[in-house]
Amino acid sequence: MEMHVTNLACTRGGLRVLEGVSFRVSPGQALVLRGPNGIGKTTLLRTLAGLQPADAGSVDPGPEAMAYASHADGNKATLTVGENLTFWARLHGMTDIGAALRDFNLETLVERPGGSLSAGQKRRLGLARMAVTGRPIWLFDEPTVSLDTDSVALFAAAITRHLDAGGSAVIATHIDLGLQGEVLQLGPFKAEAPQHADDFHEAFL
Repeated sequence: MEMHVTNLACTRGGLRVLEGVSFRVSPGQALVLRGPNGIGKTTLLRTLAGLQPADAGSVDPGPEAMAYASHADGNKATLTVGENLTFWARLHGMTDIGAALRDFNLETLVERPGGSLSAGQKRRLGLARMAVTGRPIWLFDEPTVSLDTDSVALFAAAITRHLDAGGSAVIATHIDLGLQGEVLQLGPFKAEAPQHADDFHEAFL
């Protein structure tokens, strides 16, 4: 499934931060988003995922084709690793969690409560949720935070398998994951600051 983003504009806190963003991502490809902190990478991903409305432009397909992994891992502390993944799988009409456990080296932790995991283990579990959604387009916001070198390699391998199966991914990261695809620098799409002080104040009313 090809992803088309056309003249997209995104806002944060009532202010437009990006405008004119256009790109395509074909099945089997990854797009890496780059830019300085605060440029709008998270805002763009949240807009693509349908968590906030676009200020202008279009995204095709819609959020029903996408799975989004944010900074928060989204794990339930009182559920085991297996129960966490089973919950997310059933939420998306899926049943098999075996591949996700394997791909993210969680098989030995399947009975461990989510709240007792290390930061890196929690991150792996959060990323493994993507593999049980059945969604063809994966969106990631700085996915390698808290991961050691071996876990980064596991993540890159999981993404590669997803791409090889015809999926696609959009990833905000500063790390070279060795994926087939392109890099999109968001700097050229930075929106101009408000021209008048009243414009700025009204954005927060």
